[in-house]
Amino acid sequence: MEKLTTFFFNGEEYYITQTINLNELIEYFAYQTTLFVVEYNNFICNKNKWNEILIQKNDTIEIITIVGGG
Repeated sequence: MEKLTTFFFNGEEYYITQTINLNELIEYFAYQTTLFVVEYNNFICNKNKWNEILIQKNDTIEIITIVGGG
């Protein structure tokens, strides 16, 4: 039986069966990486660390979109 890891992405619950890093998750959802920041377990995550952060059980990831205006 495959081991499922549950995590939360933008308020939705997801399951994965293999280890992935934060960068792979963002690429999977095809986000334009210049237009947002990532909140990982309530902390803003530096883009340089995305490849090092492995998605773990009950992690919470939020995409914070940068919006311009005037």
